[in-house]
Amino acid sequence: QVQLVESGGGLVQAGGSLRLSCAASGRTFSGYAMGWFRQAPGKEREFVAEISWNGGSTYYAEGVKGRFTISRDNAKNTVYLQLNSLKPEDTAVYYCAVRIGTSYDVWGQGTQVTVSS
Repeated sequence: QVQLVESGGGLVQAGGSLRLSCAASGRTFSGYAMGWFRQAPGKEREFVAEISWNGGSTYYAEGVKGRFTISRDNAKNTVYLQLNSLKPEDTAVYYCAVRIGTSYDVWGQGTQVTVSS
């Protein structure tokens, strides 16, 4: 069974930084696009960033562009999300996922990011 495990979340003050990691096991996802999503309490899950299979293309939600950076290391079967200049509104559970074809079909369990004022 394929598993994605997020890590790196925590409590940080506004303006601070975190780096999230998503490690895959069970198979390699090097041939697929991967993405990060987040969900705040009472809110719908929201797209954050996506990276192509070889890392050549990235796409970001407008609200995080310039602050967050998605990257991947296919040799380690891991995708990262660097969070900079964090704001309280970034507080959410962050999930990584694998896009199989059109939709994201494999999801991790999430890691909590909390940004204080």
